[in-house]
Amino acid sequence: MKETLCLELGPRSYEIVIAGGSIDTLGQRLSELKVGQRVFVISNPFVFSLYGGRVINSLKEAGFSTGFVLIPDGEEFKDLSWLSYILTELLKGGLDRKSALVALGGGVIGDMTGFAASIYMRGIDYIAVPTTLLAQVDSSVGGKTGVNHHLGKNMIGTFYQPRLVLIDTDTLQTLPERETISGIGEVIKYGVIKDKDFFSYLKNHREQILRKEDSALTHIIKRSCQIKAEVVSFDERESGLREILNFGHTIGHAIETVTGYTRYLHGEAVAIGMNLEGKLSVKLGLIDEKQSYDIMDLIESYGLPATITSQKLSVNSLLNAMSYDKKAESGNLKFVLPEKIGTVKVLKGINREDIASVLKG
Repeated sequence: MKETLCLELGPRSYEIVIAGGSIDTLGQRLSELKVGQRVFVISNPFVFSLYGGRVINSLKEAGFSTGFVLIPDGEEFKDLSWLSYILTELLKGGLDRKSALVALGGGVIGDMTGFAASIYMRGIDYIAVPTTLLAQVDSSVGGKTGVNHHLGKNMIGTFYQPRLVLIDTDTLQTLPERETISGIGEVIKYGVIKDKDFFSYLKNHREQILRKEDSALTHIIKRSCQIKAEVVSFDERESGLREILNFGHTIGHAIETVTGYTRYLHGEAVAIGMNLEGKLSVKLGLIDEKQSYDIMDLIESYGLPATITSQKLSVNSLLNAMSYDKKAESGNLKFVLPEKIGTVKVLKGINREDIASVLKG
């Protein structure tokens, strides 16, 4: 099963290809895009051990000169020091302005490769080959790149679009269960913010999705990418509509920051954020309690956390982390809150006591 979407951005438009086995077509596709002859693959040791050989072979068969850079896996390594390491290896490898990078891995690899590509010699091409569900439905699409700062997540970065997003659904068969479920956290987000029918699909096809049936996975990846592509095409740099993609992320990012990116995977933190932001929406009278519970029930039905588990986190530490959120304006926190399933509203200036009461549970 193959699906092809297009993210429309004028001369910077690009295809999102969804197909099993598509990794083996990478070299041919890059030839069609007429990228430079020197192509480096950025990955982590585990993913590269699974797919690196096929990617390198595909590139070589298409006539490209190749190399690779491996960095550790994990959000805690998404920082300036490892970005500097990537850039150093690119310089040592002789890459020039016509060269290209391939991001082979999950969200960390994609964010760092895109950022490196955006600043190396003032910008070179990159291609996203996401191998986790979360990266396939979210971070590989839309051009947000960057690294974390100890004061906040993704505080240093750029908007820089790939030339192509190549989603090989076969890679999900080797993805650990926890990583798969984490990705579903971002998938649920799309149903809440934009498509109540998709929300219902996720509710009614849980078993097929968790069994990783190809038709179900392809559908949720395609619909997620469609929604994100529509939003990004309208508002690439998050000056308005694109903010709705941050549902669950104001609280979710704070949780990740306070826990040092080691307790929760990104999709897990976002799931908690969506549930708590749903409760905040109830408190503010935007959504009825039943629909808020429907969101929580769907989150929990996939085995995602809906509340902060194990040791509790300090409310003050979470609020402090939120104060560094990129969406904040003049010190006012900004939240994306559901009005009903399929519709959200962006609010700022919410009373901090209301936020604190939701965080306390």
